[in-house]
Amino acid sequence: MSAIADPIPHHSRLPGAASIRMLASRLASMGAWLVPGLALLAGCASVEPESYARETPILDVKEYFNGTVDAWGIFTDRSGKVVKRFTVEIRCRWESVDGIETGILDEQFIYSDGTRQRRVWTLQKTGPGQFSGTADDVVGTAQGRLAGNALQWRYTLALPVDGRVWNVQFDDWMFLMDSRVMINRAVMSKFGVRLGEVTLSFRKRGD
Repeated sequence: MSAIADPIPHHSRLPGAASIRMLASRLASMGAWLVPGLALLAGCASVEPESYARETPILDVKEYFNGTVDAWGIFTDRSGKVVKRFTVEIRCRWESVDGIETGILDEQFIYSDGTRQRRVWTLQKTGPGQFSGTADDVVGTAQGRLAGNALQWRYTLALPVDGRVWNVQFDDWMFLMDSRVMINRAVMSKFGVRLGEVTLSFRKRGD
């Protein structure tokens, strides 16, 4: 949920949009073998949140995302070049919605070029170590899994690119370092191809 967020303002272009469009076009032309190929990749082993079940400190989502959290982040493209820098102020609160404990995360972004963006996430615990999340530009519902000090989110964001909207997939990991600091790394992909990464450092404000 990078910052729980994406680093690209809605009115701006996705970095490297021309090259990404070309890549997408080539992938589309390879459709005859692309889908089977992606199915094979999906079958490969990947890291699961349970791998961190014994790691400490234990992350309590409601406790950490309560009050104000500050974050500093970068977006790197496929080559590893930093193409966006940003800061985020996240104002968090929890309330009962229809009898369900619900977290509201109001994110205010400021980018290095001076542009601003706002995203409001709504979080709910759906089971032991499981969460759901929604926001205006999230397609469907984000799915979160928690174990030990790690929280993984998987979701799709609708990102405007040159007058079109691209549904971009995020594989988003958060790792609690201590009671105030959290590290967040999210990989962006489309058509199974990695587009870039978002890296953030969170710091929860003291009382």
